[in-house]
Amino acid sequence: MGTKYPPINPKFPHFLHGGDYNPDQWRAMPEVWEEDMRLMKLAHCNAMSVGIFSWVQLEPAEGQFDFGWLDRVMDMLAENGAYAVLATPSGARPAWLSARYLEVLRVRPDRQRSLHGGRHNHCFTSPVYREKVRIINTKLAERYKDHPALLVWHISNEYNGECHCDLCREAFRAWLKRKYGSLDALNLAWWAAFWSHTYTDWSQVEPPGPIGEMSVHGLNLDWKRFVTDQTIDFMKNEIAPLREITPEVPVTTNFMGTFPGLNYWRMAPELDVIAWDSYPVWHQTESDWELAARVAFVHDINRCLKGGKPFMLMESTPSMTNWMPVAKLKRPGMHLLSSLQAVAHGADTVQYFQWRKSRGSSEKFHGAVVDHAGHENTRVFRDVAEVGEALEKLDAVIGATTCPAVAIIYDWENNWAMSDAQGPRRGDKGYLEACQRHYRVFWERGISVDVIDMEQDLTGYKLVIAPMLYMVRPGVAERIEQFVEAGGVFVATYWSGVVDENDLCFLGGFPGPLRRVIGIWAEEIDALPEGETNHIIPTAGNALGLAREYEIGYYCDLIHAETADVLATYKSDFYAGRPALTVNRFGVGRAYYIASRSGLDFLRDFYRRVVDDLQIEPVLPAALPEGVTAQARTDGAQDFVFVMNFAPAERTVELGPQPYRDILSGEPATGSITLGAYGVRVLARASKG
Repeated sequence: MGTKYPPINPKFPHFLHGGDYNPDQWRAMPEVWEEDMRLMKLAHCNAMSVGIFSWVQLEPAEGQFDFGWLDRVMDMLAENGAYAVLATPSGARPAWLSARYLEVLRVRPDRQRSLHGGRHNHCFTSPVYREKVRIINTKLAERYKDHPALLVWHISNEYNGECHCDLCREAFRAWLKRKYGSLDALNLAWWAAFWSHTYTDWSQVEPPGPIGEMSVHGLNLDWKRFVTDQTIDFMKNEIAPLREITPEVPVTTNFMGTFPGLNYWRMAPELDVIAWDSYPVWHQTESDWELAARVAFVHDINRCLKGGKPFMLMESTPSMTNWMPVAKLKRPGMHLLSSLQAVAHGADTVQYFQWRKSRGSSEKFHGAVVDHAGHENTRVFRDVAEVGEALEKLDAVIGATTCPAVAIIYDWENNWAMSDAQGPRRGDKGYLEACQRHYRVFWERGISVDVIDMEQDLTGYKLVIAPMLYMVRPGVAERIEQFVEAGGVFVATYWSGVVDENDLCFLGGFPGPLRRVIGIWAEEIDALPEGETNHIIPTAGNALGLAREYEIGYYCDLIHAETADVLATYKSDFYAGRPALTVNRFGVGRAYYIASRSGLDFLRDFYRRVVDDLQIEPVLPAALPEGVTAQARTDGAQDFVFVMNFAPAERTVELGPQPYRDILSGEPATGSITLGAYGVRVLARASKG
């Protein structure tokens, strides 16, 4: 049964459509503002992100404020029926602030203090910086609290980075004292006896860096946790005056997909709505549908960060970006398709970077709704207007959500720990790619998926997949056991159950606390060089009915089946004949273990049988042609089915006997539909409840 969430802000119960607006760059040309208002209406845009990097325009000198220009912009938006996603300006501080207060300047891991420049180059710990941010945010909230254009608060911009100054190092030590209580506990958790790294005084603890310690994995992991927590603490300082003065205005900030520097699951509870910036590289080195599956994976993370609540697509490009190695344009149809893909997965906004191209500096060639030509007679402007017209027909979708029976675990801390491990491969272990490979099989079939971290409740899912769950934090194995015991199906893979929350290896055999539910012991893992492969051979009469060989590579776990049944074995090498795929019956559920990295051919066959056995239904009843997927949002009464063709050629899709209505055209749709290259249809049907 679907849940109908309220709009992001009830005073505008429609899709937000707009972009990053930088009117302060055009203060010397006020006629541009008037033209912007005319063009916004033509583009069917109704919400602009304003003030993101405008601090020096708002406070040109310390304590001297100038809100006149912003007053005019806010008034013009309101007069033209548009709204502001009003930003706090902390993402890029004024030069006067850097010059007067050196402590606000970020210190790099080499302990050198950065000069003024760029953005997000400030110290999150600095009391001076926090106070200056609090002052400007308070001024903004007090001035615009009753303004009719104020719709959402946009906090800073793309939080990122770390600081190694004296203030941050002391804050890190205080964080560690709160966590561990004693140096003895810290030394044990970090296994600090290794290489004589035992700490005998808190002052000896330093953040990891190239001029000091980088080999203590517990230290590295806790530093990343601290950076997230310190960023959150700074963010809460930013939010506090806004919550106090404008408690009814929702607060967000823009995330960056799977950005590894911050754990977004920790940040999400502090925000009213999740927002993220999506910049896929369409039409280049991989097929567009392969890329689309990876983008969908990240959309689903953002939907799940607030338990299925719709999110904001805060930034996307209407054409291309200027920072990619090759700035290829979106082909005809792709802008509408990629925009509605976000909506299909839970976005209640489509917003862009940027509204009007900057005349100078590093973003002057970044895609925008309004080009340097300055008028509406461009292909990109027409594409944007097309999206706006489509969104105006989709009011019924606002607040609708997705209720998957399948979840995939992608966990930030697991990624941190695994990336730091010096084995079985150095550096990136392919964790994200593995999660997205499993996800893609469901995307191809049009089966909706939640992407969660390991702390989430598993109740309500039929199938939970945890590729490479290297780290298992306390309580996680117990929740998995309860899930399987009650009838759920759990899928684990190679390199799981290796370390605890402190990145210490489990003793007694891998997969550690997952061993009982999975029913295997993983003795060794073989990492194969690029290009070297093995194969797995299904056992005769195996329960899944698998019947052909599958090529595998990259990782091969050498396992022993304990209580598990063997479904496939390795074909060659010294471990030929050893288990490669197992299933363990636990309670009334089952746990599978995939011991090697396989291709999509195996995953398709494997999950087809698992899904069919669990009676997990795809969005559409018939098989989808290559490049096409389907995703549904529901409010419990109606399903809103997005059928999307990411292939550069026409595709025909069977709908089955259920009647549909095409929301964009208003026409009925039955039997089958034809999608052009990069085509998309939005269909409504009665929900099965």
